Amino acid sequence: MTQRKLYELFKSLIGLALGTFLLAVGLALFLEPNTIAPGGVTGFAIVLKQVTNIPVYITNLVINIPLFITGIIILGKNFGWKTLYATVLLSVFLKIIPINEITTDLLLASIFGGLISGVGLGIVFKVGGTTGGTDLAGSIFNKILPGFSVSTFMMALDLIVVIFAGIVDKRVETALYSVIALFITVKVIDLILEGMTYVKAFLIISNKPEEISNRIIEDLDRGVTLLRGKGMYTKEERDVLLCVVNRYQFTKTKNIVHEIDPNAFIMVTELSEVLGEGFKQIEN
Repeated sequence: MTQRKLYELFKSLIGLALGTFLLAVGLALFLEPNTIAPGGVTGFAIVLKQVTNIPVYITNLVINIPLFITGIIILGKNFGWKTLYATVLLSVFLKIIPINEITTDLLLASIFGGLISGVGLGIVFKVGGTTGGTDLAGSIFNKILPGFSVSTFMMALDLIVVIFAGIVDKRVETALYSVIALFITVKVIDLILEGMTYVKAFLIISNKPEEISNRIIEDLDRGVTLLRGKGMYTKEERDVLLCVVNRYQFTKTKNIVHEIDPNAFIMVTELSEVLGEGFKQIEN
């Protein structure tokens, strides 16, 4: 095994350990004590504990291990040792971290439980792992019923868990707070995976492409690509400038274009990620 592969393996092991630890903290200190179940196997385990008193870590293993074996049979062996490692590690952390009710305020518990759990899951997903649960179950069901997407199955399973939480706790508020926690968790996961910074792509149609591109290159140190377009109504050939800038250069770019050509046609779209020179480096 090369030094780079050893480094990547070590980074994955540390990332999975940190991510599952944070997930366990969010569950043990905020969600489980208040019976807030933000979907997934762990959410189902929290609700089941209220009925059967079976610890969450046991239910997590009992459900996820068969899911993992089924995944090997249906999806093949390549879907990852990281899932098994993270699943077992999560149960270990849920076992050793004591259940402690930090707050009895359900809204605060939902927000901070979802926030910490989302950071943990985001780290796990960032290093290429999962904790089993609905994402693995969704992949399995999708293989059996390809007419439905993985996300559709995941949403359906999470919705069932949230409804189950409200029924068991006999309070509709429990289900509603579980939805809040689930929403925050998903948004934080997206933030971890996509990053906090965003970039904008400008498409500029102008009669002064040279002047605009030169100013952008000189003032903002951003590259500009010239595309050839054709107006289908006038049948005229037009120059189209493509430029990607970060959030701090967004307003400056608009000002440059309007200063040089007030009649320029500008289209702006938000990009979730850009790889290459001047932005993120491509990771192997």
